[in-house]
Amino acid sequence: MRLDRELTPVELDAFAAELDELRRQTLASLGESDARYIRRMRGAVRLCCWSGRALLMFGWFPPTWLLGSLLLGLGKILENMELGHNVMHGQYDWMNDPELAGRRYEWDIVGPADFWRHTHNHTHHTWTNVIGMDDDVGYGVVRLFPEQRWKPFYRWQPLWVTLQALLFQYAVAIQHLRLDKWYKGRISGAEVRPLLRQFGLKVARQWFKDYALFPLLALLLGANALAVLAGNVLANLLRNLWTFLVIFCGHFTERAAVFSQESVQGESRGHWYLRQLRGSSNLEGGRLFHILTGNLSHQIEHHLFPDLPARRYAELAPRVREIAARYGQFYNSGRLSRQFASVLRRIWIYRLPPLTPAQ
Repeated sequence: MRLDRELTPVELDAFAAELDELRRQTLASLGESDARYIRRMRGAVRLCCWSGRALLMFGWFPPTWLLGSLLLGLGKILENMELGHNVMHGQYDWMNDPELAGRRYEWDIVGPADFWRHTHNHTHHTWTNVIGMDDDVGYGVVRLFPEQRWKPFYRWQPLWVTLQALLFQYAVAIQHLRLDKWYKGRISGAEVRPLLRQFGLKVARQWFKDYALFPLLALLLGANALAVLAGNVLANLLRNLWTFLVIFCGHFTERAAVFSQESVQGESRGHWYLRQLRGSSNLEGGRLFHILTGNLSHQIEHHLFPDLPARRYAELAPRVREIAARYGQFYNSGRLSRQFASVLRRIWIYRLPPLTPAQ
């Protein structure tokens, strides 16, 4: 339960002005240290991936196979979370580096980057936690809030969530296809087919790279192709599980709020900022932990300032917390174990229909 103070129109304008000024100050301070950081991150991703793939060529020898799989998984996590996701938000467009251009970047995952830029950057960030407008609320298969209308298949949502975690890269890609709307007749097959084709081509590209090209290279080098294949499967699984864990803690924790479509009509900038704050949840940890999450551990700051380099969120967080406190707003932050436990409770509790019509 949240105990936020309702703000007057004057307070909302002042709240927005303070956050706008914080963003302006940070933008003005961007420079070489930020550019150097993201270039080093790009280098770290390449180092992890290629060293991991090289170690997998030693076959089933346990130390090298396990280390190779872990390094490749780490490279994929860093590429998806700290590099790809943040670059695609345009956080480094000011560098004018073609490899770090938000609208051109293509990431190492089965979902086409264009899908993510629309479904995530536009829809989710614009309508965060608005039921019926933000498709990330339950991803269409999970009931996480009492405000969501109950459906019979929610009884099995612990199973759906488990499958979603194991296959998370596919889940976030399929979300963009809007197969539910096609099934209900709200969009035509002609609208879905180009998206299916684009998705199929990206899946084929990823499968060829991970499950054909490198195992074949192992055969040509006299290495064990099956060991290489298994290492790639494990690396992708590790990435899926980690990204699922971090992302589900972003907006579905115990004190995360959801909103009705009526509540966002005529929404001011102050209201928008307030909704991002109330609908988001942070994770607490050290610097390495924040990097591994792509700084989505600072989900509140990310939703307030999605186009600011994510490495800056740690320095912004104390100031955002202080502003929130002055305006009587709860700042939702906690350890990963506590936040994820509250998500699991939601999954378990809301699998069942309401006990009363009013619930």
